Amino acid sequence: MTTTGAHQDGTGTTARTWLWWGRRRSVALDVGLGLFSALECALEGVGFAEQAAVPVPIGVLFGLVVGSVLVLRRRWPIAVVLVSIAITPAEMGYLMGVVGLYTLAASEVPRRITALLAGMSLTATLIVTFVRVRQDVQSAGFDPEPGAWYVPTMAGFMSVGLTAPPVLFGLYIGARRRLMESLRERADSLEQELSLLADRAEQRAQWARTEERTRIAREMHDVVAHRVSLMVVHSAALQAVALKDPQKAVKNAALVGDMGRQALTELREMLGVLRAGDDEQRRVAPVPLAAVAAAAAAAAEAAAEDGPCIADVEDLVGQSRQAGMVVELAVQGEVRVYAPEVEQTAYRVVQEALTNVHKHAAGSKVMVRLAHRDAEVAMQVENGAPDAAGEAGVARLPSGGNGLVGMRERVLVLGGVFVSGPTDSGGFRVSAVLPDRDPSDGQELPASVSL
Repeated sequence: MTTTGAHQDGTGTTARTWLWWGRRRSVALDVGLGLFSALECALEGVGFAEQAAVPVPIGVLFGLVVGSVLVLRRRWPIAVVLVSIAITPAEMGYLMGVVGLYTLAASEVPRRITALLAGMSLTATLIVTFVRVRQDVQSAGFDPEPGAWYVPTMAGFMSVGLTAPPVLFGLYIGARRRLMESLRERADSLEQELSLLADRAEQRAQWARTEERTRIAREMHDVVAHRVSLMVVHSAALQAVALKDPQKAVKNAALVGDMGRQALTELREMLGVLRAGDDEQRRVAPVPLAAVAAAAAAAAEAAAEDGPCIADVEDLVGQSRQAGMVVELAVQGEVRVYAPEVEQTAYRVVQEALTNVHKHAAGSKVMVRLAHRDAEVAMQVENGAPDAAGEAGVARLPSGGNGLVGMRERVLVLGGVFVSGPTDSGGFRVSAVLPDRDPSDGQELPASVSL
């Protein structure tokens, strides 16, 4: 049977070093109790030897051996209690009986076994005490009739006093120890859960930072690529007509200046937001992830509300026409207002598609279609095959290869559909459908993007 379950110190010696003891003070305590019990039993063995008519050294030796069994109380508490019960008729081992019952009640021994052994010890103590008190009463010459109640009463008090207190105290200590163990386990479990939650929060924060960097890079790409592309186109046209048509050259130079100022203004706004976010991050202490997510969502919403909308597509087409591109705009359905993120995404798709035409298909004709439907808005930008004559007079623009990727990401985030690819006539087509709803509401996505 196991011991009382006393805990080992994390900094103490191991159980293998100290046998079944977990700490040095446990060894010292048990050895000290064993010595006291052995001395007690040795002294009581003198009287036992006289009553049993055996040599006194044998009685003393018997008492030493029996009393030293108390050293094993943590390892075999049942054996210690059984030995104390066995030597009760010899009126020996009172310390062993009390400490053994306490250890038994505080250990992990099943309660039915504890109750059985406690009952056996109570019975043995009651019988021995009853006989001893009765002998003392008779030897003192008391009248047995008036004192008939005295012997059983005294025997009962003494037997209960030697048995009940150690058992009850042991049950209390055992329950308290088990409660502390459960609290310690719960604390360890909570610490592990908090560690996992912290790791998960860090991962989510890293993911949020990555998503925010991607969004900012996409916005800067849309602003810089479109504005700078138009500036390069107008610069090329300015070089071509500077000597032939000075008035047109002046007009193109003014357009280049306006576009440059617009691009710088938008870039300053973005950089200002980034710098403000960095300064605030340096000044403010770390906040909970929920607050960070809420702030990021609010910033994204504000950016979406302040950004361009579908109504600005006509101005966007006008800028391309001023750059010399032949662009036709067709709008179908009843024009209405959509969610800010839908409006901005639709504008950016058309903007990036026109920018790609400036880069890769200069001189080609472009058809821009917008279709307002019941629960969605569709857009399509299609250009014909590049005109060799037109390409000869336009400066070649570099390509980063991120335009189509950015458009696809924007559309898919809103739960829409994006399709792009070459046409049979040698041109290129970009089509997208954006639902005017929350992409997580479980509605079926559109199956096609035809206009």
